[in-house]
Parts: sequence; C-alpha cells; structure tokens
Amino acid sequence: MGNITIKTPEDIAGMRVAGRLASEVLDFITPHVTAGVSTDQLDKLCHDYMVNVQGVTPAPLNYCPPGYTPYPKSICTSVNDVVCHGIPGDKVLKLGDVVNIDVTVIADGYHGDTSRMFFVGEPSILAKRLSEITYESMWLGISRIRPGTYLGDIGHVIQQYAENAGFSIVREFCGHGIGKVFHEEPQVLHYGKPGTLDQLVAGMIFTVEPMINAGRREIREMSDGWTIKTRDRSLSAQWEHTVLVTETGFEVLTVSAGSPAPPAFITNQAAGSPVSVD
Repeated sequence: MGNITIKTPEDIAGMRVAGRLASEVLDFITPHVTAGVSTDQLDKLCHDYMVNVQGVTPAPLNYCPPGYTPYPKSICTSVNDVVCHGIPGDKVLKLGDVVNIDVTVIADGYHGDTSRMFFVGEPSILAKRLSEITYESMWLGISRIRPGTYLGDIGHVIQQYAENAGFSIVREFCGHGIGKVFHEEPQVLHYGKPGTLDQLVAGMIFTVEPMINAGRREIREMSDGWTIKTRDRSLSAQWEHTVLVTETGFEVLTVSAGSPAPPAFITNQAAGSPVSVD
C-alpha cells in the first residue's frame, strides 16, 4: 500500500462536497464555451464563480510542484492537439475546436478534481469519436473499481478499449490519489496488466483521467513549462472523475446536475448484466 491514505468517513463526506462543487463549475461554464470566446475569458468566468459564488479556492492557481514554475491560472483549457495543462490565454475558440476544461477546487481543505470535453459548434467525426471512446474508456476503468481488484485492472481495460479503437494512450501522465493533498499516492496508470500494482481497498480515493490521442502517443512540452501537446499534432481527448472505492464497488464523487450520463453499459452493469469490452 505504501503511502496511500485510506479516507475516514469525515474525509469522504468532505470529498463528496468538493467533488460536486468541481463538477458544478463545469456545469456553469458549459453555455460559455462558444465560438469567439477566449480561453482566458473562460478562466476568468470560472475563477469568479469558484471564489465569489462557491466560496472555494481554485487549486491550480499558483500550484507549483518541484521543477515547475507556478501555474498562472485557475483552470486548464486544452484545445485540439493539447493533451493537458493548457494555460488559458488569448486563444479564441472557433467552430470545430474541441477543448478539455479541467477544474480542481479546494473546499474546506478537500480537493475535487474533474474534467470534461467540450465541442465548439459541430465537431469533426474523428473528434466526436475520440471524445466518445475516451469517455467510455474512463467509465470502463471506473467499472473495474471495487475492493480486491488492482490498479492494473483499471489501466488494462482502458488501454485495451482505446487501442482497439485505433487510438493511443498517453503514458507520461496518469490519475492520482487525492484528498487534502492535490496529488498523492497511488499513481493510476491508464495502461498496464491485470492483477498488477496496488490492490484496491475501501476508502481509497483517486482520479481516473485517461488522455487519449487520435494519432501516436508521443508528446512534447511547450516552452511555458506546462502545456503538453501531441508530438504529431493529432487531436487529444481527456475525461476525468474522482472516484471512491466503497465496500461493494465504487462511488463517483465528481457528479452534479449537469454531468453527462454514464454510458449505457454502466447502467446495464448496475442492473446486473456483465460488461463487455470487445
């Protein structure tokens, strides 16, 4: 288990609130993701909503892990071939763009972390399929979560599903444990072998957030020290939820009134039918 923290009932209650609030920021920003808006405007809208309406702290703002410069904004906006950590700026969204918005709030000391894909106008067939496969792969990974299974089981099913669709998994970034600390153990890889890595126990909380490229999996880092793009300039997509391991399975903590519905196979699984990934 290493340094993985098992959350107390009090922690879990706090994480439910933080997760819902993070998801509600994405609900709030949805109607504003339109052609003609800049990513900086989206950041300012989210910042003001978090601080003034919700009374929470945007975790990314001035976040500074070792070896990095402080992150200068309150959300991440990753457009088209940006894999993750896109810094909001003067880029204006245009019809056909796809953008991942990643939000992490701190509410009463607890972190809620989630991201969604947004389409500006009508996306290309490829962009739509990439986003759908990424969303489904995240949920397939989540569907494996219960006490006794392994982190490798999550990564394996995500990798299998994405690669069977002709896409590739970014390997340099992964999900992570989360609680009163933004990023903690364990690392949640989105590829791997079943039955490997840490075994899941009730009370663990971590993110599942596959980054999937339409082309090759290689990436490049921009000169700002944060923005990560696909090396071959192909499209990239990401979805993210924060998930609790319960006594009998899982509970997704980053849900709100505007959350996209889980795929049908998750609903079917809840009803007792098996999940197929073929």
